[in-house]
Amino acid sequence: MEEKTNMTAERSLEIIRESIERSQRTIAKNAGLPLMWWGALVIVFALLIHYLWWNCGGPAWNFLWFVMWIIGYLGNRIIDKKNETVPTTFVGKTIGHAWNTFGIFCGGIALILCIIGFCITPGKCEVPGSLVYLNLTSIISLCFGIASTITGLVLENRTIQICGLIAGFGGFFAAIYFPMQQMYVMAAVSLIGLFIPGLLIHLQNKK
Repeated sequence: MEEKTNMTAERSLEIIRESIERSQRTIAKNAGLPLMWWGALVIVFALLIHYLWWNCGGPAWNFLWFVMWIIGYLGNRIIDKKNETVPTTFVGKTIGHAWNTFGIFCGGIALILCIIGFCITPGKCEVPGSLVYLNLTSIISLCFGIASTITGLVLENRTIQICGLIAGFGGFFAAIYFPMQQMYVMAAVSLIGLFIPGLLIHLQNKK
C-alpha cells in the first residue's frame, strides 16, 4: 500500500514537471513575434520622439509613449490570436507578474516625476540645492533588464537571459554616459533586449 502511494506521488510530480516543461516550450515558442513587435515599436517611437524632441517642441513629445502602449496592446492582441493557445499556468502567471511589475514601477516613477515637475520621461532629474541625480532612462533600462532576465530564467531560455542582462546593464550605464542621447539608448535597449531575441526565436521556430 505504501509503495503504491509512493508511486502515485512520484507520478503526480512527473505529471506536474511535464506540464511545466510543456508550458515553458509553448510560451517560449509564442514569444518570438510579440518580442519582435514590441522591440520594433519601441525603436520606432524612441527615434521618432528623439527627432520631434530636438526639432519640434521639446520633451512634451514624450507623451507619444502612451500612444505607443495603445498601439502595442492592440497589435499584441492580434498576434495572440494567431499564436498557439496556452492554458493559464504558473509559468505564464509568473512572466505576466514580472512584466506587470516592470510597467507599474517605470510608469509610476515617470508619473511622479511629471507631477512634481522635474522632468517628462525619459531624461534626467536634478533636484536644486541637493546632490540627488536621477537618470530615468537608466532606471527604466535596469528594470527592463530585470524583467527580461526573469522571463528568460522562468522559460529556461538562455538567449532571453543573456540579452536581458546586456540590455539592462548596458542601458543603465549608457544612459549615464550619454545623457543627451537617451532615446538612442532606449532604442538600443529594445533592439538587444526585445527584437534580437524575438528574431532568433522566430527563426528557430521556422526551422
